[in-house]
Amino acid sequence: MGFLSRLFGNEDNNQPKEESIQVENVKLAVIYYSSTGTNYQMAQWAKEAAAATGAEVKLLKVPELAPNSAIESNPAWKAHVEETKDVPEVTTDDLDWADSYIFSVPTRFGNVPGQVKQFFDTAGGLWANGKLANKVVSAMSSAQNPHGGQEATVLNLYTTMYHWGAIVAAPGYTDATAFTSGGNPYGNSVTVDGEGNMQEDVEEAVKHQARRTATVAKWVKAGMQG
Repeated sequence: MGFLSRLFGNEDNNQPKEESIQVENVKLAVIYYSSTGTNYQMAQWAKEAAAATGAEVKLLKVPELAPNSAIESNPAWKAHVEETKDVPEVTTDDLDWADSYIFSVPTRFGNVPGQVKQFFDTAGGLWANGKLANKVVSAMSSAQNPHGGQEATVLNLYTTMYHWGAIVAAPGYTDATAFTSGGNPYGNSVTVDGEGNMQEDVEEAVKHQARRTATVAKWVKAGMQG
C-alpha cells in the first residue's frame, strides 16, 4: 500500500472513515473574525460540513473593535460589515455551551487580530473555573501572501488553547485535500489577492477539517461520559 493510501485509506481496519460518523449531541461553535469576508466564507464552509455530520453548530463572529472611521475608509470592509450585521456576536456563554470550537481568523503580523485577542482575554472567568478544559479546537487563517504569517497565526492561537487545557484537533495530513489546498497541517489557510480572491482551492480541505473536529469532539465527549 502506498504512502497516501496508508494516510487516507481505511483498507487495513474496520473503522469507519471519520466523515461517515454521526456526531449528534456534539455542540460546535464556528467562531470567526473577518474584515472583508475571506474568513467568513471559510467559517460558512466549516459550519456546513460540521452540521452535515449531525453536530449542533453555531456560526458566530468576534465583535468588531475598529473605529467607524477605519471601516468607512475601506469600501470592502464597510460592505462586509453591512453584509454580516445579522450574524450573532460570540460571547463567553457560547464558549461555555460548546464542546468544540473552530476559529477562522486573518493574520496580523503573524498573530491573531486584536479583536480576537480581546475576546480571548474576556474568557478568564471560564478558564479559572475549569470551563474551557477538554474543549476540542481547530483553527484556520488567511493572509495576502503565502508566507505572510498564516501558520504562525494558527500556532499562536493554539498557544491560548493550550492555556485553556483544550485539545487541538489539527487536520495534519489526514486527507488528500491537504495537498491541493496549500499543505498546511496545523490548520487550513488561504492566500488572498488584492481583490479579495482566494488563490488556493481550500473549500474541501476546510470541510474535512470541520468534520474531523466534530468527530474528535464526539470521541472526547463519549470518553468523558463513559
